[in-house]
Amino acid sequence: MALRAVARVNLAAIERNVAAMRSRLAAGVGLCAVVKADGYGHGAAPVARAALAGGANRLAVATAAEAVALRAAGVMAPVLVMGALSGDELADVLEAGAEVTAWTPEFIAALERAAPRQPLGVHVKLDSGMGRLGTRREREALEVAARVAAADASLRLAGAMTHFASAGEDPEFVNVQLARFEPFVERLRARWGRVVAHAANSAATLTEPRSHFDFVRCGIAIYGCDPMNVNPADWGLEPALELGSYVAAVKPAEPGDTVGYGRTFTAAEATTIATVPIGYGDGVRRALSNNCDVLVGETRYPLVGTVSMDNITLDLGRPTDVVVGDPVTLIGGAHGQRITAEDLARRIGTISYEVVCGISDRVPRLYHRDGAPA
Repeated sequence: MALRAVARVNLAAIERNVAAMRSRLAAGVGLCAVVKADGYGHGAAPVARAALAGGANRLAVATAAEAVALRAAGVMAPVLVMGALSGDELADVLEAGAEVTAWTPEFIAALERAAPRQPLGVHVKLDSGMGRLGTRREREALEVAARVAAADASLRLAGAMTHFASAGEDPEFVNVQLARFEPFVERLRARWGRVVAHAANSAATLTEPRSHFDFVRCGIAIYGCDPMNVNPADWGLEPALELGSYVAAVKPAEPGDTVGYGRTFTAAEATTIATVPIGYGDGVRRALSNNCDVLVGETRYPLVGTVSMDNITLDLGRPTDVVVGDPVTLIGGAHGQRITAEDLARRIGTISYEVVCGISDRVPRLYHRDGAPA
């Protein structure tokens, strides 16, 4: 009861997940651990160290600030910033010694003006079908690569990349994207030698070996979530995060009594209501109101009433042996009773990524290795 809400992160599980993903790769293919969004809500620096210990040989983030934070935490492995960067952020990238993603000549000119003290690694991005960052025009991507290659003193052509739009849902479109990306890589290599290529996310790493190239970029899978949003165990993955709280109050409810904001739950018969001090301010989505189960000990109970900022309520029935102080698990579990991030995601029509990334900063992360303090 010392902590009203806590996320426990098993770093040993992250190591094993990285090793499991690496076991799917051919010899010589590397693994880049994606630790953006504070390690998908798990904590970027501890996750990065665990991923590297598990066999990752590089890291990726989305922003310059995320790269700087890794360096400040003492994580010195190669880091790729995959997101868009403004001119004001280039100094941070240079400070962090990170590599960057580029797709326009104008951005290359900005990099040159930043005057890096040593060659800055640049990964040229072809938009093969995601429709967001990157250029759709192969000619422009080749021009960008040529400008990088020509700037020997300040820039280095470090890689060619693309991003799959639907590797977990539409394998045919993966083939379409590969048919656009592979010729681009071949043309780069014909002109500048062996250029590192990378494309695969977690889903493609699991399902399409042809997409692995020189290294894969694994995000959600290293945290033990299923990129197909079904069941991590299907892929030999272990969820690394458990989200818990405790029973703060237990009170009887009579037929007709209501619970919570908006009175969205009315007791149909005599029952018992438990209040648990965790809510949407901690990342428990309001859409889970009257729409999920949680574990008290090893027993499932329905969440009833509206999820509020700081509390949820459970219907325990009557009689009940639940008492104040009993542990509550919202994600996690054992002994055949487990609630996964995918379970919660399906309840509200989203994906496990959003569930774990949405756990707020006011929930402390406690790190362990199979139960032993990390």
